[in-house]
Amino acid sequence: MAEESKRAVVTGASSGIGAASVRALVRDGWNVVALARREEKLRALVEEVGPAASYVVCDVTDEGSTQAAVDRILANGPVKALVNCAGAAFGKDPVATANLDDWRNMYELNVIGTLRITQKLLPALKRAPGGGTVLVISSTAGIEPYEGGAGYCASKFAERVMARVLRLEQIGEPVRVIDIAPGMVQTDEFSLKRFGGDAERAAAVYAGVPNPLKAEDIAECVTWALAQPDTVDIDQIVVRPRAEGSYTKVFRER
Repeated sequence: MAEESKRAVVTGASSGIGAASVRALVRDGWNVVALARREEKLRALVEEVGPAASYVVCDVTDEGSTQAAVDRILANGPVKALVNCAGAAFGKDPVATANLDDWRNMYELNVIGTLRITQKLLPALKRAPGGGTVLVISSTAGIEPYEGGAGYCASKFAERVMARVLRLEQIGEPVRVIDIAPGMVQTDEFSLKRFGGDAERAAAVYAGVPNPLKAEDIAECVTWALAQPDTVDIDQIVVRPRAEGSYTKVFRER
């Protein structure tokens, strides 16, 4: 059983990088509280990984849902790490014709949702023995923009800036702020959601790319960064598959 003081909260835990992070953290000796909207997937994940994991249904875009989740989490003990995995891309349209609701939904989830739960857990994280950690899974889309990705890129730029400014503002406080920016990661849902369930378009993103990253690769970055001494802050990790030099420079086998 993991040490009670080594307790992490993972958002977006029902699939992809979030679910992989829950599994990896439990293997690394953490107690983990998994947060997401889909209870059936959370329940299956917790049953899979065992008693070191629990779950709370939470929609980080909703104030009441997030506050209730945080109240329940803190009632059950201290928290040492928050891993912000909740996020998504919606659409890939040019700026001139982009859907405003797609942009709004990406900001609500990727930026405001991350801000909301970070604000609510930050005081508890700073009370953790040795100090706590806020970890954000951003994206290389927040480093280099690309055509058709303005809305997603803008939201990920904002998320990365938020993490960086939080790091500056908390200097001298017992809290680390870590940004992990993945490049091309092939998961079951990310591209499928982006293209509104169009499986053919989703598959084309990864077509011919040898060994795109997996969710488990990012989860290993999460566990490694959190495993460093409390006084060591891994400010940023940029991680891509070997085949991807940038969003616009990807090797594809013919």
